[in-house]
Amino acid sequence: MKLSTSIVSVVSIWTAVAASSAATGCKKTPSDKPGETKAGETKAGETKAGGSIALLLPESQTTRYESADRPFFEAQFKKLCPGVEIVYSNANQVAADQQQQAEAAIARGVKVMVLDPVDGDAAGVIVKNAKAKSIAVISYDRLIKGGANPDYYVSFDNERVGQLQAQALLAKLTSSGKANPKITMINGSPTDNNALLFKKGAHSVFDGKVTIVKEDAAANWKPEEAQQLMEQFIAAVGKDGFDGAYQANDGTAGGAIAAMKTAGIDPKSRPTCGQDAEVAAIQRILSGEQYVTVYKAIQPEAETTAELACALFKGEKPAATLVNSKVNNGTADVPSVLLTPIAVTAAGGNDTKSVAETIVKDKFYGPDTVATICKGYEAACQAANVK
Repeated sequence: MKLSTSIVSVVSIWTAVAASSAATGCKKTPSDKPGETKAGETKAGETKAGGSIALLLPESQTTRYESADRPFFEAQFKKLCPGVEIVYSNANQVAADQQQQAEAAIARGVKVMVLDPVDGDAAGVIVKNAKAKSIAVISYDRLIKGGANPDYYVSFDNERVGQLQAQALLAKLTSSGKANPKITMINGSPTDNNALLFKKGAHSVFDGKVTIVKEDAAANWKPEEAQQLMEQFIAAVGKDGFDGAYQANDGTAGGAIAAMKTAGIDPKSRPTCGQDAEVAAIQRILSGEQYVTVYKAIQPEAETTAELACALFKGEKPAATLVNSKVNNGTADVPSVLLTPIAVTAAGGNDTKSVAETIVKDKFYGPDTVATICKGYEAACQAANVK
């Protein structure tokens, strides 16, 4: 499959997009409004001779979307389908805004829609409206449900993500001598189908082996929501009322760790987990404040989606080797591409891999990955052989 070659090609594409990614960050801009495009895209009403597709992403709380998913997708799509316009929008976690953005893209006459839904069920209407106009739809990263039948689904094995998080956390607690450990759980947004799968996977490992003293969800994936929840958990069970903490992603892990520090708890004494391999999380892992993250190589996910989108735009059938699974969304078995996630700790071990052999080896943050990680964390990087 082409996925294997994509994973090792981070440098070539990142170099071209790093400057724009850094500038974009995850801040809102005027172009984040419903139906609008960002700098470099055509204005509403304009159509290039080559036609257009839509890329609709869900939020910017998680840094990956603006710094990785979008630039990797755009670079690969423009390489495969030069001259075809990409109509881009980010819904900033507002389902109603995403609905308006999708309607604007449909009215504009896009031929393909790549949609990462804010709300997987609500997005079913978007797919139905697009299909009524003969627009192909790729469900990107999160599964679209709501009675719809998207053409393809590209993501990771998200139930496996939750299992990896839980297995790593449980192994760490067990090796620390904690019998029947007590943990807190902060899950992701209930409107995100991936979050439900993370939770399902984690519970399949935890149930019967740990005591979950408190569990709730960060409604919008915001670190501040997780911080508030953890503050409430600590107030309810006490500083010594839990041995470890499960968080669905790195942003919420950061919020939970901030709450621990505020309460006078050393986060090194409470193993925590997340996912997405965000820079701040890797730095926390190297310094010992966070135990594990789950690394999902976004480049092959975005590039595979671009390949599918280009083929659909041209009216071609994607290569048979590209699609490796089917996922039922409650309505149909959707042809799918599922990639493999990896649990990452500072030094590896206990069925995890090290930062050095994953994030650094893949140059996940571009050619300056080591400098990005190690600024201010030089001793921790040296200890973890990050160089």
